[in-house]
Amino acid sequence: MGEGWIRYWSDALGLPAEIFSAGTEATLVKPEAIEVMREAGVDISSHTSKTLFDLPDPWNFDVVLTVCDGAKEACPVYPAKTQRLHVSIPDPSNGALEGWRKVRDVLKWTTRYLVVDLLQGRLPSETVLSNVVGIQRPSSSPASEPSRIEASV
Repeated sequence: MGEGWIRYWSDALGLPAEIFSAGTEATLVKPEAIEVMREAGVDISSHTSKTLFDLPDPWNFDVVLTVCDGAKEACPVYPAKTQRLHVSIPDPSNGALEGWRKVRDVLKWTTRYLVVDLLQGRLPSETVLSNVVGIQRPSSSPASEPSRIEASV
């Protein structure tokens, strides 16, 4: 869902970025994730589950965002140029659709805040991103002339 939202916001707000998503193990994109994202108008049905090592050049990211504590712990050490961010978001797997919707909405605003800040040439802190949870609308607006920034999730 995070990749879907970052792609959505990057397209909507004009962030030129290469966006990737990986998990600690390759399984499948959960049908519940596809369903709740479709409800929000974002189609992730063509997304695939992959690991870091399935991505092109996995050591050449500008930004890595982890959204579950297990991924944060399993995530390897990156070169110094890679900025790592972590936001602890509960895993909705094995739960009701309402739990998936809550996670979808948290990811929606967290990723929007991230994209807006990247457009403005800055990286939000983990604290700021974690505090976005529960906010209905971020107050930032994108800059009109973004610089080229690659974001990887």
